[in-house]
Amino acid sequence: MKRISPRVSLVLSAGLCCATLPFVASAAVPARLKLAQSVQAPAEPAPAAPATSAPAALAKPVEVDRIVAIVNDEVITTLELRERVQQAIHQLNRQGTPLPPAEVLEKQLLERLVLERAQIQFARETSLQVDDATLERAISRIAENNKLSQADLRATLEKDGVSWDRFRNEIRTEILLTRLREREVDGRIVVTDAEVDNFLANNPDAMSGEEFLVAHILMRVPEGASPQQLARLSARAENVVARLRSGDDFGRLAAANSDAPDAMNGGQLGWRSRDRLPAMFADAVRKLQPGEVSPLMRSAAGLHIVKLVDKRGGGPGEPQQLEQTRARHILIRTSEIISDSEAESRLVALRERIDNGADFGELAKANSADMSAAKGGDLGWLSPGDTVPEFERAMIALAPGEVSPPVRSPFGWHLIKVDARRVQDVSEERRRTAARNALRERKADEAYEDWLRQLRDRTYVEYRVEKE
Repeated sequence: MKRISPRVSLVLSAGLCCATLPFVASAAVPARLKLAQSVQAPAEPAPAAPATSAPAALAKPVEVDRIVAIVNDEVITTLELRERVQQAIHQLNRQGTPLPPAEVLEKQLLERLVLERAQIQFARETSLQVDDATLERAISRIAENNKLSQADLRATLEKDGVSWDRFRNEIRTEILLTRLREREVDGRIVVTDAEVDNFLANNPDAMSGEEFLVAHILMRVPEGASPQQLARLSARAENVVARLRSGDDFGRLAAANSDAPDAMNGGQLGWRSRDRLPAMFADAVRKLQPGEVSPLMRSAAGLHIVKLVDKRGGGPGEPQQLEQTRARHILIRTSEIISDSEAESRLVALRERIDNGADFGELAKANSADMSAAKGGDLGWLSPGDTVPEFERAMIALAPGEVSPPVRSPFGWHLIKVDARRVQDVSEERRRTAARNALRERKADEAYEDWLRQLRDRTYVEYRVEKE
């Protein structure tokens, strides 16, 4: 089972989920985007006042909303853009990242809004949605991870100026976009044993434990870009490299120039082992010392600049002796049709049948809602950390041959049965698993960038911003 990574902070690393979505800058945007302007409300003609009366009070400016872009048949308004700009400024200030020029930040965030809206429209057109039960579970996990009740979480957000409705909508959008990526990209990635063998043969030190803190800037190249467009983009990228080497702040230039989803986080990817870096980045960091910036690099996605911020660890890995559990399960997923209480009740009934002699594997084949059903619910040998915490806690508490009561996890409701346990040297197994995951992650990242570029290129966008 795949581990779900819950959000771990109240103010999300993405500046609340939507502020750092990737985008494709394939359409020209005017250099200056003006936020909502104050306009003078027309005053009714006033009757003539006596010479001794005070001057009539001037009418107060009234702020109006305007359309700044049309995405297919939906609009993005000035107030939406302003809200996103304020979120980004708050995040950049919190990180201590110097702010890019206002017009550059506005342009970047408008493009992110455009691609976000295009993805939401595509999800809706293909009947992908997030039900209220899923949303409530996600919010509960956020509160638990921050050691807060939902009431305390709400109070903390509102103290920060984030309304509860806005927070819920942004969490729902984040879940929706994650599911969209899983369906359209991640679920179609295949890594063969031959690819794993080749990766390990060519990267003998990939699993050495050495980790790198890498930041990057991506300047995306539109599909079918003309030579003139490529020349302009290359000149702009070379200028960024020159500014970085003269000491300009990487985070500020990433926020102003990068088309990557982590642009508002200074372009940082976080600590990663070499095998979890994109192949191009892994090759680049071999030649860099901490603080150094790579030359300009080109991929199918666009132009890249990589900075090695720091590195740590290294050395040969120690043999890993781990206790593993051979387990199987029956999963009932909740939905708009199947509620939590109904899923739990169904599993209670199945457990009674198992207690009365029914075969767990046969019931899993007939009732379980995941790919393990065909194998009687068999999940194979599981090591610590292979499953989500709720599942693992329940599994560890069982003796071999024992069946759990219904257990809820982010995936739904489970009955868990432990078949056996063993202590195993899993060094080579985990080495191959890590290599397979690294290859899958690389392929998925590249495929996702390509999918986003194609989506953006077929989306109708009309800008209605004012030029100075």
